[in-house]
Amino acid sequence: MRHPFRPSAADHPTPVSRRRLLGWGSAAVGSAFSGAFGASALGTLLSPGVAAATDDYKALVCLFMFGGNDGMNMVTPRDATRHARYAAVRGPLALPRASLVGLGTDYGLHPSMAALAPVWAAGALAPVLNVGPLFAPLTKAAYHAAAQGDPLLPDSLFSHSDQQLLWQAASTDAMERTGWGGRAAQLLGTTNPVISFGGNAHFGLADTVAPWVLPEPDSGFGVNGYYRDPPVDARRAALDAIMREAQKSPMAEAYARTQREAFELESRLAGLFDFNPDPAADPSGVTQAFAPLISGGTINGGLARQLYQVARFVGARAKVRGTRQIFFVQIGGFDNHANQIGGSALDGTHAALMAQVGNGMAAFWRALQAQGVADRVTLFTQSDFGRTFAPNQSAGTDHAWGNQQLVMGAAVAGGATYGRYPELAIRGPDDVGLADWEREGRWIPSTSVDQYAATLLRWWGLSETQLDLALPNLRNFGSARNLGFMRA
Repeated sequence: MRHPFRPSAADHPTPVSRRRLLGWGSAAVGSAFSGAFGASALGTLLSPGVAAATDDYKALVCLFMFGGNDGMNMVTPRDATRHARYAAVRGPLALPRASLVGLGTDYGLHPSMAALAPVWAAGALAPVLNVGPLFAPLTKAAYHAAAQGDPLLPDSLFSHSDQQLLWQAASTDAMERTGWGGRAAQLLGTTNPVISFGGNAHFGLADTVAPWVLPEPDSGFGVNGYYRDPPVDARRAALDAIMREAQKSPMAEAYARTQREAFELESRLAGLFDFNPDPAADPSGVTQAFAPLISGGTINGGLARQLYQVARFVGARAKVRGTRQIFFVQIGGFDNHANQIGGSALDGTHAALMAQVGNGMAAFWRALQAQGVADRVTLFTQSDFGRTFAPNQSAGTDHAWGNQQLVMGAAVAGGATYGRYPELAIRGPDDVGLADWEREGRWIPSTSVDQYAATLLRWWGLSETQLDLALPNLRNFGSARNLGFMRA
């Protein structure tokens, strides 16, 4: 019998192909800018004759919670019977039933996410239950019968770096080189690659294109002194002349071309990085939507600043170009092995993180409504893994597997939950544990990342054939390819 908690693999580097190495080489050009970006993608962004945004515009926004969010306390049973079972095992971590933000009669959100109550009431929010990396549907018996190296077992379960990669790659192979966002963008032939305001994530990598990584507002995007009054000075003229010079080798010419495109891109988008805290100065309504999170002339919280930038880019989609876009944002701090709560389960580290997520998502929803694009943009969450059902001895939780996620947008068939909540029994049918000493609870996912991603990407525009290319394990789930949480 296989031990269910094998040690995590070392943080081995992903193998680098020649094509990726070349892509990274061209991306180094972006070091001239305060905000770096995958410059290998800039040529497509600047293609002539690209049409302005049309009514066919759709965007996906991936919100990744690094560290392993405690989804058991983000989406919690609310009916009396199951909440009693939940409270009995969670002990001091259990949220009082009366404190939960109602999601119908069966489930509730963490009370720190109360800002999302209007989104649920609008039918634009849907929890998806017990999701995780899977090669194929998996039972507890099959899990324990599988030998080391069996494809049924995702690589390095319970390891942060590996599980982050598996979620972002929609794979069970920790050596997978590309992310499902990058593959989808490549398959659809989008004008631009994945646009990240949350760093150079694996999610946006494709075979030959890196994600376009951009900074938060008021971050000094661009080359100092290049665009100044008068519009052409000696410095700019000299730089332009250097970049126009014919190069002796294809590599040098590719480098120079990327430089030219980068400067052109900056001239077009630099204004999107300015931040004016006065809502009256922003007719789009985006700043007003984020007003509750603005103080001291800035937006409080890195996640909120990232979502503010996504909202501005969606509003400026004719300038950014392309009718299909994918964005990536992130928030860290979820590896709460100790002191997950404060004086009670209603405060402390996890409650503060849930407030940042809930308030940021609510502000983003208001911004989409203000711009009239709430039905064209869908936000969804991901995280390394769930946390153990029972607490550890340090008032925290340890690494687990299946987890709850949230999907938000007017195109979401909200007001309902999707998937199957795990049975709340330690060493029960959904828990990998068998031995008496295994008392924490680590849920085997009942829904795969592939099914979750396919439901989003189908709405975004991929065909069934393209879905099989973007998500190679999807075919292992038979007809259960669509979880139903997106409207047609």
